[in-house]
Amino acid sequence: MAVTVFLPILIAFLIGLFLGPFVIAMLRRGRVDQTEREFLESHQKKTGTPTMGGIIILCAFLLCCLVYLRFFPEIMPVMILTVGFGLIGFLDDYLKVVLRRSDGLFAWQKMLLQIVVTSAFLFYLLYATDLEFWMLIPFSGGRVLDIGMLAIPLLYFVVIGTVNGTNFTDGLDGLATTVTVIVSGFFILAAQVLDAQMTPAAAAMCGSLLAFLCFNCYPAKIFMGDTGSLALGGFVAGMAYMLHLPLFIPVVGFIYMIEVISVIMQVGYFKLTHGK
Repeated sequence: MAVTVFLPILIAFLIGLFLGPFVIAMLRRGRVDQTEREFLESHQKKTGTPTMGGIIILCAFLLCCLVYLRFFPEIMPVMILTVGFGLIGFLDDYLKVVLRRSDGLFAWQKMLLQIVVTSAFLFYLLYATDLEFWMLIPFSGGRVLDIGMLAIPLLYFVVIGTVNGTNFTDGLDGLATTVTVIVSGFFILAAQVLDAQMTPAAAAMCGSLLAFLCFNCYPAKIFMGDTGSLALGGFVAGMAYMLHLPLFIPVVGFIYMIEVISVIMQVGYFKLTHGK
């Protein structure tokens, strides 16, 4: 347990802690900073804070996972989904904060890329693993749900929904980071019970987030941006599928779900009241 839990947490934490100051300095030099368009004074204070800090999380997670990949090849699908969505977020952030294209990727571009990454994840599961798509039912005493071929469209819905829900959660200083530390802690415990081979990936993310939280807690010295938030969503979805736990995502990640519902309600009210 020490080798698969505490050691990867420590490795990823130390990598993230080491990289943090260099990444923050690099982003400051490149003027890769947050621009707030809201009129709340508390939000205006965030203007000028470097974003794209998800680079720290991704690098720490990836480097730690590469150390363990030879002995735990089962973590590869989670790496594919985490890094794939992180790259989409990086491209979106780059367009917004470096090239100053306010909207970043267009909605259809972002959705298309998300479908491509999810398809790569699915292709790997189908042709490079023997993973079955049955799902454990929460609070059922170990009962499982097997919906056959319907599991394929459900996978797209769960993965893309989780990724975007995590993205919505990245607002207040440290919120998405802290929430996902707790979720990664759940996956560490679940992996110990269901498939210990997945433990290093969950532990690596936990350590990466703890390191990032040192720079992201209030007042934040850096924000993760879409580079981080999309990567976190990919990690959560990837771990859930590798452990047969996609139905547990609304339970352990209920804050992600609440954030999505909140955004839908606010946008709906805004449109119904014609801008009120």
